[in-house]
Amino acid sequence: MKKIPSKELHPGMVVARDVLTEKNNILLEKGSVISSKDIAKLAFYAVSEVEIEKDISPEFEKNSDSDGLTSTERLKKSKVFKEFKRDFEACAHKFEENINAVVSGNTSIDTKLFLDPVYALLKKGKTPADVFNMLHILRDYDDATYTHCINVALSANILAQWLKWNDEEIEIATLSGLFHDIGKIAIPEKIITKPGKLNDEEMEIVKTHPQKGFDAIKDLDISIHVKNAALMHHERCDGSGYPQSIRGPMIDKYAKIVAISDVYDAMTSKRCYRKPMCPFVALQTFEEEGFQKYDTEMILCFLQNIVSTYLLATVRLNTGEVGEIVFINRTFLSKPTIKIDDDYVDLSRLKGVYIEEVL
Repeated sequence: MKKIPSKELHPGMVVARDVLTEKNNILLEKGSVISSKDIAKLAFYAVSEVEIEKDISPEFEKNSDSDGLTSTERLKKSKVFKEFKRDFEACAHKFEENINAVVSGNTSIDTKLFLDPVYALLKKGKTPADVFNMLHILRDYDDATYTHCINVALSANILAQWLKWNDEEIEIATLSGLFHDIGKIAIPEKIITKPGKLNDEEMEIVKTHPQKGFDAIKDLDISIHVKNAALMHHERCDGSGYPQSIRGPMIDKYAKIVAISDVYDAMTSKRCYRKPMCPFVALQTFEEEGFQKYDTEMILCFLQNIVSTYLLATVRLNTGEVGEIVFINRTFLSKPTIKIDDDYVDLSRLKGVYIEEVL
């Protein structure tokens, strides 16, 4: 066991003691085999040194970068992801039961009952980057209203943390994410799951879900901000949203944080009529039109942080080339620098070339 400066670490070393952030969140657990992505994570959190047990782990040699697996494929095989997937599915099932009981009027609201399973998904030493990486893998599953609400609650919680909101505000943001789409329960299933574009009449029916959601929870003993988020999460700061077409100053701040989380999750999740959209295509959409439609501070904070969770991710370009994200371009967040073999490709300098898929 010895302390090694973080800059001297290399893949295959084994962690001898839990590595913590300044807030005592676990970055790497004791016994973890360090990967290149872990080294980047340590640099991101400014960890100066790590206690190392031994240099090379036989387990790592079987699962290292040389095995031909992408970072996503390795994460899928990990114990931490399998546990997260199990807990996520249990959380979504429990949420469906609880929310239907509330809507049917069979029970009073117990926010702890809703929050505890969500907060459990955020614990066990997982960083925001870990959570978003694992949610990205779960994009392959059909995104029902209930799982979508869990996704948005997790994203809203993390964005509220990034914005330095206090614990009470973070809790309200999480609840707002959970309850934002409750009105969709009242929309016919054949419309929600229609495998194609909705016609005008169907779209008008869907647009009633914010008001239906507000009506369903307006009499519950729950924060007015949660109720407003259900009503206003499709409003936009430029007045282009619905149902009331109100502008920025009139939109509840919790509706604003849910709006960003909701749209990002909707774009990057699987739908019955399309595959998940690449996160970087979604980020580019936000860069091009997001600063007019969403709260400026929130959208900038979200974009700057979410893109950092993909540092060292394996990606495929629309040219077919495969490489690794090695540098985030703070001016063009959706166009990072990619290492392809021995070449470094700055996407911000290449017209028409973009990240098509995170592998």
